[in-house]
Amino acid sequence: QVQLVESGGGLVQAGGSLRLSCAASGRTSSTYRMGWFRQAPGKEREFVATINRSGSSTYYADSVKGRFTISRDNAKNTVYLQMNSLKPEDTAVYYCAADEGWGPKRRPEEYDYWGQGTQVTVSS
Repeated sequence: QVQLVESGGGLVQAGGSLRLSCAASGRTSSTYRMGWFRQAPGKEREFVATINRSGSSTYYADSVKGRFTISRDNAKNTVYLQMNSLKPEDTAVYYCAADEGWGPKRRPEEYDYWGQGTQVTVSS
């Protein structure tokens, strides 16, 4: 089992940048494929990005491709989400998730562990 804690959220103007971190404790994060999801008020939780165990393979939602970058540092048991060129529609609670399975997954129900989330607000 792994515990996940997100940090790095905040308020930023449109066009700005933020870097989210997800620190894992318990089992080492390299045991898991990791993902980032987000949920805006009144909307379902949606896939943002996922990265494999070694960090060599990444997948992104079309809405963030070219603006967001997922990465991981297994020595630090931490996964990152670098968010550039932020838009007001990126406003949401961002969640880190861990998947014990294999292969890239985009549905929340396919992930096994979740953090508590961190709020990102982008003002226009």
